[in-house]
This record gives sequence, C-alpha cells and structure tokens, in this order.
Amino acid sequence: MSKAQIDVIQGDITRVPADAIVNAANSALAMGGGVCGAIFRAAGVAELNAACRAIGECATGHAVITPAFGIKTAQFIVHAVGPIYAEYVPEKAAAVLRGAYAAALEVAAENGCRSIAFPAISTGIYGYPLREACAEAVSVCAVEAPRHNLAVKLVAFDDTTANALREAVARLS
Repeated sequence: MSKAQIDVIQGDITRVPADAIVNAANSALAMGGGVCGAIFRAAGVAELNAACRAIGECATGHAVITPAFGIKTAQFIVHAVGPIYAEYVPEKAAAVLRGAYAAALEVAAENGCRSIAFPAISTGIYGYPLREACAEAVSVCAVEAPRHNLAVKLVAFDDTTANALREAVARLS
C-alpha cells in the first residue's frame, strides 16, 4: 500500500468491520463513558475488564491490545491513550495525540491486522479541540498506515465529528 486508504464512516464503532477497533482509553484501562463505555459493553464488561487488569496500565500517548471478545466485527481492541488537552501546552498535546495514533497503528500491525477503525481520540471528555484533533489523526494515519499496510476507518458517532474528519481527509488531496 503506497498511498493511505482512509475512509470516514459515521456510526457505531463496535459494528464497523475491521481487524482492530480502537478504544479511546484512559491510562488505567478502566471502563469509562462515551466510546470507551460502548466498546466495553459490546465486548463484554467482565471479559474486557479482566484483560485490561492483566495488562495493568498504559501510558498516555501509547497503546496496548486485547481480544475483541463479544465484538464480532473485529478480532482485536487497541486501547490508545490520548492526552487530556488541558494538561498540556498545545504543541505537546499534539505530539502526544500523534503518538497515540502511531502506537495504535504499530500494535495493530504487529498483531497481523490489515484494517483498523479509530474514533476521534481525546475529543470527548478529554477536551481536545475537534478540528485540530481530526487534523492530527488524519496526518498520522496518512503517513504511518501505508508503512504498516493498514487500511484506516475513521469512525464518527455524530455529524459534527464526521464533518471534521471529512474536512481533514479532503485537505490531504
């Protein structure tokens, strides 16, 4: 794959067919709200909690992988920890967010994945400005996904996020 294959999908990430789906995780790998809660519920809370407890923690800007358990459209869940925006100066927040996306792509590829579905990491309760977060996501995926031979699906639950992702992808061309 020489050019990045990046598609924007609006819907429920737990129903998107991909080898791996990405959980916008917290560093404790604990069940949270938003997309994290939806992924835990779809996978099976008890099983995913046990797998995450066995791993322990994941540093901000990094990613770890678990089985997808009850999510039948994926084999794996990649738990990527993005920054809490208010805790960083903007340039550092951007670097940490890029690190989370790059780490997710790397761990998926290391586990034989050919496709990966991302939510807009850090844009919910972590407060990352939506347009900036989407631009960072797309720029990392455009460079790193082809290196790992991964097709990327950027999944938005709502219209606003879907539009921001589409705008970021359109700026690539």
